[in-house]
Amino acid sequence: MSERRARSASKNTGHAKSTGNAKETGSAKDARKSVWRRALNPPAAPPAQPPSPRPDAPEPESTDVASVVQAALYRDGVRVSTPSSLSDTFRQLREQPAGVAWIGLARPTEAELLSLAAEFDLHPLAVEDAMEAHQRPKLERYGDTLFVVLSAARYLDAAEEVDFGELHVFVGPDFVITVRHGAAPDLSAVRRRMEDTPELLKLGPEAVLYAILDAVVDGYVPVVSGVQNDIDEIETEVFRGDPKVSRRIYELSREMVEFQRATRPLVGMLHGLMAGFAKYGTDEELQRYLRDVADHVTHTSERVDGFRQALTDILTVNATLVTQQQNAEMRALAEAGFEQNEEIKKISSWAAILFAPTLVGTIYGMNFEHMPELSWTFGYPFAIGLMGVVCVSLYVIFKRRDWL
Repeated sequence: MSERRARSASKNTGHAKSTGNAKETGSAKDARKSVWRRALNPPAAPPAQPPSPRPDAPEPESTDVASVVQAALYRDGVRVSTPSSLSDTFRQLREQPAGVAWIGLARPTEAELLSLAAEFDLHPLAVEDAMEAHQRPKLERYGDTLFVVLSAARYLDAAEEVDFGELHVFVGPDFVITVRHGAAPDLSAVRRRMEDTPELLKLGPEAVLYAILDAVVDGYVPVVSGVQNDIDEIETEVFRGDPKVSRRIYELSREMVEFQRATRPLVGMLHGLMAGFAKYGTDEELQRYLRDVADHVTHTSERVDGFRQALTDILTVNATLVTQQQNAEMRALAEAGFEQNEEIKKISSWAAILFAPTLVGTIYGMNFEHMPELSWTFGYPFAIGLMGVVCVSLYVIFKRRDWL
């Protein structure tokens, strides 16, 4: 820790020179890109470091206060000071022989991250990830600094959806930096918990990392409960035939995909931490805490996998029920059409039967003077008989064809 502070003190002179050069040659963004290129491809000569404010020079408000949620210095698990700016934090940390800085940021600016990178020797790739956000959960070790990306979640009961937030954590020998992108998790509660248990906080930055991991994993519990309730409701809606349930299943399945992306990598990350217990001399009590978090993560990951499979099965069942309902409706329509056709055939048959005597009667009712059988004695019975024969013949024909 003293070596890092000695390096930091020696860098300040170089940082002041670099600051002057940046003002003369280009923008701060060009300077940052140049620094990153030199960090990734170091030349033979020592590269210039990104600009850092001198302890005696005031920081601009836009790079000191805008995104700093809270910064504090701790010694032996007890808070000793609460700096009001990043520059004050850097200065007081150098003055504390055995202090630990815990800096919390929310959507920080580029200048803030660059000043932190210069002060704590943060790797440029990790800084770039923290600046751009939208990263998958992962754990990277750069020298004596851990870089952890976490995806926190919270369940919004009113909207019945899961809200995800991204958290980046830098853990070094004497500092912890949290960069939050989103509303979750509530790190102020984590800070209060650690300050209320100084015997845990004095174990160092790794203890703070444990508390953050524990808070993120505990935040999954209400999400799991909320999703379980949603699945129970969806099952009821499926068998009740709710037409809107398919959309709800699809939306919840998409959220479970995101939830799975947040929880599944955590299992490997915590196993990687546990694998390095002996190598990095992790405190035995802290090892127990981290193993407990790993158990909870494994349980949560298994529940999420089960939810996704259950939603897939429910969607299949719903599709089957919808198909059956559609088939029943089509069958009912076909039966209704068949019955309608039968009625039409009956009506048509009787219309044809009634049409035959009407035709005969109409012809013999024309009252023309010269007309066959008009003066015949048997003309009337013949006409009646003809009507009867035609009607009976049509009735027999239609009956044989099942039209009547």
